[in-house]
Amino acid sequence: MSNNIGDPGHGHSPAAWTAVVIMLVAVGLGTLFFWLDLPVLVWASAGLLVVGLIVGWAMAKAGYGVNGSKYVAKEH
Repeated sequence: MSNNIGDPGHGHSPAAWTAVVIMLVAVGLGTLFFWLDLPVLVWASAGLLVVGLIVGWAMAKAGYGVNGSKYVAKEH
């Protein structure tokens, strides 16, 4: 068992949710395009994956991350 003293809030911020949704769409589209043998669109979806990472980072820097000024934690 672990003694989890405090939840660091991993994944419970608008920045994390936005980044993950963009990256899931990119992986899903990339898989579809790979299956349809469309290599240009596979690479485009790889670019979208990087865009998701950048958007998540930028939103966290703008205050929408776990410890950001614009983030309000929800009680469970």
